[in-house]
Amino acid sequence: MNPDRLLIYGAAFTIMGLSNAVIPILPELADLSLSSSGAFASSLLFSAYFFGALGTMLPFGILADRFGNLKFIELGIILTAISGLIILLSENLWILLISRFIEGSACGAFLPAAFAILSKFRNPGRYIGKLTFLLNAGLATGAFLSGLLAEIYLKGAILIFTAMTSLLTVYLFSKHRQRVNLESTNKSDSLQNSDLFRMPYREIKVLLSRENSGLWLSAFLLNGAIGVLVAYYPDYSLGIITKAELGISISSLYVCAMITSLLAGRFKVKEKALIRIGIGFSALGALSAIKYPLLGFSSLGGGSGVATVGLALAVARMNADRGLVMGLFNTTIYAGLSLAPIIAGFFTDLLSFEKMFIANGCILAGALILKDLSANRNINL
Repeated sequence: MNPDRLLIYGAAFTIMGLSNAVIPILPELADLSLSSSGAFASSLLFSAYFFGALGTMLPFGILADRFGNLKFIELGIILTAISGLIILLSENLWILLISRFIEGSACGAFLPAAFAILSKFRNPGRYIGKLTFLLNAGLATGAFLSGLLAEIYLKGAILIFTAMTSLLTVYLFSKHRQRVNLESTNKSDSLQNSDLFRMPYREIKVLLSRENSGLWLSAFLLNGAIGVLVAYYPDYSLGIITKAELGISISSLYVCAMITSLLAGRFKVKEKALIRIGIGFSALGALSAIKYPLLGFSSLGGGSGVATVGLALAVARMNADRGLVMGLFNTTIYAGLSLAPIIAGFFTDLLSFEKMFIANGCILAGALILKDLSANRNINL
């Protein structure tokens, strides 16, 4: 296997695993800091990660086009290891929030660069499907191990994934000189063919045009629905299901996304059909999770895996710098994951969790209408 792809796949699993190892124990982490904010403190710990990713996806994607994607793959691995060590050693809410922000920034460095590299290979759907598979494998494993080990050692899963990411960091330092030489050669070739003084703002304006709005809104609403459900389900389920059951239910989201993303990347189905099918199953899962967590999270995950591959393939065909367009795509994803739980938080005093989850599922179903409205439009620049 290509060594760059091997590094990307290994980093995808460990980075996502550490990010999700926090989710089942959000209320307990907030309690460790002696915070009296309850569910709001939990939502802040959840969203701090996504704000870090949201704020860095686009600028890191643009910089990766200029200075080399592999450098930002390495940066993402190193920042993840640092944030994991901080979470392990601290119980202060503000320090935990900062470390989650750093962890999100690591994801912001990694994802646009990873998607950009893989989209340049022949048959990119297969490689993007594999990447999405491993991203969800890490998320599933992180949630599962966290719920499983919470009663033994609250931060047990965090310890495991921090150790794995630290090993990747050691590997990077051992190969540092070789990679610097390789990237210097690649960079010199890139500089000869790129206008380094061209500002990306004009491209972003075209990418965000009305003709492409259906794609961006679909990605935002899909991931916003996931963010709301994952952020508030630990508090909703207190006293209803055990931590192990919670970890299994949340991990089923990512296991099903693993399976469907791998399959979606291999079948020759049009992107618009993948997006439509995926969002439909995701909306059904978001609603059914209220009463049937395992079934609901599984359907939500399976649908999101299909839709994400469809969205990524559609975006990859846009005529723009890969780092820029993939940075914008992942920014949209993390905007949904970070902003939707915060918006929902303003309604926690007005609505029960059940009503909030019903509204969440109905809003996601509205993305099917958005997709229909933009189905016949050209997504290329």
